[in-house]
Amino acid sequence: MDGVTMGFGIGLSGHGRYRVITERTLLAMPENAIGLFPDVGFAYIAARSPGEGAVGAYLALTGKRISSPADALYVGLGTHYVPSTNIASLKESLLKQDLSNDPHEMVQKFLTDNHKEPESESQLKALLPAISACFSNDKSVVASIEELEKQQLSSDSTVADWAKDALLGLGKGAPFSLCLTHKHFSAVAAARGDYENDLSKLDGVMKAEYRIALRSSPRNDFVEGVRAVLIDKDQNPKWEPANIEDVDMSEVDSMLQPLQADADELQV
Repeated sequence: MDGVTMGFGIGLSGHGRYRVITERTLLAMPENAIGLFPDVGFAYIAARSPGEGAVGAYLALTGKRISSPADALYVGLGTHYVPSTNIASLKESLLKQDLSNDPHEMVQKFLTDNHKEPESESQLKALLPAISACFSNDKSVVASIEELEKQQLSSDSTVADWAKDALLGLGKGAPFSLCLTHKHFSAVAAARGDYENDLSKLDGVMKAEYRIALRSSPRNDFVEGVRAVLIDKDQNPKWEPANIEDVDMSEVDSMLQPLQADADELQV
């Protein structure tokens, strides 16, 4: 993941066994800002992030970009850090390895031998108490916003600045998308370890997201978000509804229900 790895880029790489990052890696899931939701199984990754999924929920809801190798490793989006100047030689050396016996053991040892420790510490690790307080699974979006507003008043300037930035990130997302993301990510995090629950498995999460995508993409928010962010680029989307408090949670719940006879479930 040497460079910009956002959205579908994380879907392609984030579920791999070996996830090599560099100092140029830029990771994010910004879909709420275009009126959709973070998909491609990111909820499955987020549920396994620190804070019982709170860090992943924070990244999903705010669209926060990760540019620090230490943060990428801490969240679990990366497994090994290799400086970009070493990538070409890494590939060349890897192609020369004998993979005939136990390829996974060999690749693991090879990447471990080439792994470097990041030069800086993880900021997300230092912020974990604040992130958990604001983005735990039992907090609604409204409750998260209220807690962030309290954190803005912290005597710790690092926490106060983080809370301000998180509020700005939430402010870019469509209210309906934020509530939908919270509902889905909370359900996946709660299912972790419960192997009778389909959401504890990646294929179950992908099936759920297929349902959500089919139902949420026709909403006007997606069209409006693409217009405002990608086409006209006025960064001024008109969301429906415009406020978190006006989101119909029964409509949010309906997005997650099994498909009816008019559509087939995802086969994975």
